Amino acid sequence: MNRRSFLPTLAALAAVSFLSACSKESEAPAAPPIDRSQALQVLAAEGKGFSAGTVMAANTVYVLFDPQCPHCAALWESSQPLLKQTRFVWLPVALLNAKSLPQGAAIMGAANPIEAMTAHEKSLMAGQGGTSASASVPDDVKAAIERNTALLNRLGAEAVPFTVARHATSGATVTQAGAMDTAALARFLGITGS
Repeated sequence: MNRRSFLPTLAALAAVSFLSACSKESEAPAAPPIDRSQALQVLAAEGKGFSAGTVMAANTVYVLFDPQCPHCAALWESSQPLLKQTRFVWLPVALLNAKSLPQGAAIMGAANPIEAMTAHEKSLMAGQGGTSASASVPDDVKAAIERNTALLNRLGAEAVPFTVARHATSGATVTQAGAMDTAALARFLGITGS
């Protein structure tokens, strides 16, 4: 394939991938890669975020998200009808720009992170940039978000949102980069929507 015919194809592929996920050129991970079969255990042990949904649910879904990603906002909305059936743990990462880390810290540090996330995503989707956040982030929160970002890289993910779950029917660990509507998310998780 010559370069001239390759460029439109490359542009089309880039447009398709942009429709469902946000990404940034990743740096080489400092720690060893995480085997996908161990992803749930590693995220439970090392990730830091906030929970939404049924606390005692049999299934926990981990979502690594960047507060500046509109696709993450779309997945947040898609997850809402499924909260009675499962527990989502939202792990903020700092991948896209300088606002990512402070906004992630503001959401995690809020008295009610679910309300803070809802308000943030509504603002982001309205083109208002999301939650206003101080650039001064406590060291422990900054370290937690940086650790989440390193986990994303170690999982080999190249885009957010990145979802890791155990399929309710097969029991297999499943991963998905990008947003899904509620029906697709329910299928991905192996549950029925409500």
